Amino acid sequence: MEPAVSHRLTLALLLCATPWMAAAAPDTYRLDPVHTRVLFAVEHAGFSQALGTVSGSEGTLSFDPEDWSTATLSVGVPLQRLDLGDDKWNKAALARNLLDADRHPQARFVSTRVEPVDATHARVVGELTLRGVSREVTLEVTLNAVKRHPMPPFRRTAGFSATTTLSRSAFGVDAWPSMIGDEVQLRIEAEALRDRNATDPQDTPSVDEPGTPAPVDDSDPASSPPARKRSP
Repeated sequence: MEPAVSHRLTLALLLCATPWMAAAAPDTYRLDPVHTRVLFAVEHAGFSQALGTVSGSEGTLSFDPEDWSTATLSVGVPLQRLDLGDDKWNKAALARNLLDADRHPQARFVSTRVEPVDATHARVVGELTLRGVSREVTLEVTLNAVKRHPMPPFRRTAGFSATTTLSRSAFGVDAWPSMIGDEVQLRIEAEALRDRNATDPQDTPSVDEPGTPAPVDDSDPASSPPARKRSP
């Protein structure tokens, strides 16, 4: 084959492959703060595991379910949304000698690498910053689903569950060691909506009006009585 012909053929193949390579890029998702929540458990004076939640987390996720290794995650957790089920407990946890939420109102997690385990599991390693201190944390993540949401606005949605365990004293949260355990167990439930700037047929809104679908008559037409002719 002549060099000029070979060059043109190579260029044509690259041009044909370009749209495919672009389509294979990871999608961008944004966390849904309503359906994303952090649950934490910590020992209370040896009597029980005190349970609390933090709602309202926001962030971005770059994710291709076919290749977890390309995923990136950046999340901000608003500590003022912490809820231990009692106002006095909440104030105590957010006080300066514990979370110091007035000076450090947000915890932040930024991934540094993702280690795939199988099609629906991965270890997400990243830097957690809490109370001004940053430490490496590993999340054990399960992918629950990636699909078009059945409710309006019918956006493509990814859902995840994650767990990890950390030492609160490693982040400088070391007050009341005889009353509050050092080990904190975290469970995270998260939903992320595909960014509207992306184009995907699964993001296309339904042709029907938004809202609850109307009931469908699935009776057998053959078993229904014939319609009467209207008299002229």
